[in-house]
Amino acid sequence: MKINKFPKNLLSPISSFLTAQLDKLKLRKKKISLEDPFKDKSRVMGNSSLDTEAEEQYGHARVSAIKDELNKKASQIEKALKRIKSGKYGFCEDCGKMIDTDRLSIFPEATMCVSCEKKREK
Repeated sequence: MKINKFPKNLLSPISSFLTAQLDKLKLRKKKISLEDPFKDKSRVMGNSSLDTEAEEQYGHARVSAIKDELNKKASQIEKALKRIKSGKYGFCEDCGKMIDTDRLSIFPEATMCVSCEKKREK
């Protein structure tokens, strides 16, 4: 007998966990945005010393990099949540085989099996 869907009783806690993770990411993104020196209303343009300018550039680059990573993670979670709703969760989007449950327990937003993920990374 071929299983083509995860049982709903397993998907519900996964969906709840992923939704909570997504909410945390959104909150983290808002908080990290407040650390961007470029958004500081008291920031003086053009009158800063070189070390202050460098510090602001570094701070902005740091915040931008963190926000990019948070956006990537949020996108992965949103994709997994859509797969749960469509009944495709837990199955590789490339080969269609079931994703190892150990992988899903560590990385619940996974949409590909390890083999297909490795192929894509090459």
